[in-house]
Amino acid sequence: MEINDTIHLLKECDAGAKMAVSSIDEVLDKVSSRDMRNILNKSREHHETLGNEIHSRLRELGSEDKDPNPVAKGMSWMKTNVKITMNDSDATVADLIIDGCNMGVKSLHKYLNQYPAADDDSKGICRRLTDIEEELCRDLRSYL
Repeated sequence: MEINDTIHLLKECDAGAKMAVSSIDEVLDKVSSRDMRNILNKSREHHETLGNEIHSRLRELGSEDKDPNPVAKGMSWMKTNVKITMNDSDATVADLIIDGCNMGVKSLHKYLNQYPAADDDSKGICRRLTDIEEELCRDLRSYL
């Protein structure tokens, strides 16, 4: 059971990290503030680095990585493009990213509870991903 919970938790973290990188990539060219762009780039790097660590762990466990749910990714793309078309300000971008972070944190906590037998290293990775999301939210609040 522990190995299955570990793999499932890591796969969900992998999908979340990929979704975050994709979401940041989608809005980065819309940001006018250099400081905000730096915040987003730094967070993107953190997500990518942790994603690489997750991939390594999954390979060690003999498992494949997981892409984000295509429906969720499509809905995110649509929401982002509609909102930015209506108002392409930094505040709109901050609002969209903060919403995504909040959804990510909620999902990650759900998965921590759903896979309680996951090993401590994987739970730690999940908590680190949650911390990255929460830090990004805090950093973007001043742009709302």
